[in-house]
Amino acid sequence: MKVSKGMRGKQKTHTRGCVHGGRVEPGDRAGVLSIPAASERGRNVENECTRGLLEKILDRDNLNTAYKRVKSNKGSHGVDGMKVDEFLPFLQRNGETITQKLLEGTYRPAPVRRVEIPKPDGGVRLLGIPTVLDRWVQQAITQILSPIFEEGFSDSSYGFRPGRSARQAVEAAKRHIEDGYNWTVDLDLEKFFDRVNHDKLMSMMAAKIQDKRVLRLIRRYLESGIMLNGVKVDAEEGVPQGGPLSPLLSNIMLDSFDKELERRGHRFCRYADDCNIYVKSRRAGERVMTSVTTYLEGTLKLKVNREKSAVDRPAQRKFLGFSFYYPRGGVGIRIHEKSLRKFTEKVKEITSRSNAMSMEQRIAKLNESSVGWINYFGVADMKRRVSAIDEWIRRRLRMCHWKQWKRIKTRHDNLVRLGTDKHKAWEFANTRKGYWRISNSPILATTLTNRYFEKLGFQSLAKRYSLVH
Repeated sequence: MKVSKGMRGKQKTHTRGCVHGGRVEPGDRAGVLSIPAASERGRNVENECTRGLLEKILDRDNLNTAYKRVKSNKGSHGVDGMKVDEFLPFLQRNGETITQKLLEGTYRPAPVRRVEIPKPDGGVRLLGIPTVLDRWVQQAITQILSPIFEEGFSDSSYGFRPGRSARQAVEAAKRHIEDGYNWTVDLDLEKFFDRVNHDKLMSMMAAKIQDKRVLRLIRRYLESGIMLNGVKVDAEEGVPQGGPLSPLLSNIMLDSFDKELERRGHRFCRYADDCNIYVKSRRAGERVMTSVTTYLEGTLKLKVNREKSAVDRPAQRKFLGFSFYYPRGGVGIRIHEKSLRKFTEKVKEITSRSNAMSMEQRIAKLNESSVGWINYFGVADMKRRVSAIDEWIRRRLRMCHWKQWKRIKTRHDNLVRLGTDKHKAWEFANTRKGYWRISNSPILATTLTNRYFEKLGFQSLAKRYSLVH
């Protein structure tokens, strides 16, 4: 039933779940817009409240939250070159027009900017960076759709979900192994984000989303294309990895796979496209590998990378940068050697003698890298290992100090200032030993001490590890 003209003139409030009138917010309130009231649009009130997801997406508070999230995430520019810091003035000038286009269904997303990120084991990861404007719209969509889909996701899915983490996935994997499921079916989906079937994904979304305007908008994001060397390339499949919406879409796509594994009674842990299934024998694992590959490729139209996928003992495989070992009949979590190698290579880069930066800058960069690394890998058993890494890092810092002092007089004066006898300082300052060898000498160990580096701000990995483990 349509609302009469007289009723529209008197209507001032909405049923719960619908939005109120709009205004431009001042600068510190994020500067985004709320959508016009229903009376201004002349829409059917019942349709708004039962299917009005787009109105909820464009609600003032939701848009404000989306803006603040995009701003805090920073990120690179899209194809239009607009930076995050330039977005608010743009939004204050054009927000009403953009919101109206979204409501009318005439908004067209810009193509994503292609970026290649090198992988640690070779190859590149292809990212698609949307414009700041499209990241804002995607973030607003994600904030409304996530709760709708979240409640139906599997308990064995851990990636890109609120309150869930890689640490929880690894700890769950450990419990499965402890329960006797000590063979793993390690699945690798080949270029998952580039191979998502649009029709399959949209049909899965349509099962829970009734607002066709939202579905059309998401479809346009999927088909927005990629800008390569100034030429737009259409996208017939895939979800650009780099926007706020892609993690949610990936979980929606793989949720049917989770449900299929649950229906079969399997123990598994999935983090985005990284999935391990735990079984009790190699024979069972090979059987599962064959059947789930058929399901993924036949039903979901995805591609399993047979070279990287395998059935093996968990201790021989890498899961989210971790692996497992068996101390005294139990199961322990350890950091995988590839993950450790990647971190040490980063440290070598920061502490390279040829890397011209002050000691304060080096230590700041080391702390920045080590904080995130320990927070992520702190669940692993590596007390002795982090102590050894600490010693190695401090030795490299001593090497950098010795290189920076350069001249004999500078070395002599600094050693004396740090408490070395003048005769010994002169003898040591004239040494012809190499930088790396001298960094482990007794004199530097007793002058450039652990306490000395702590005063400069160096944060010990061992101390951080003791706090998070």
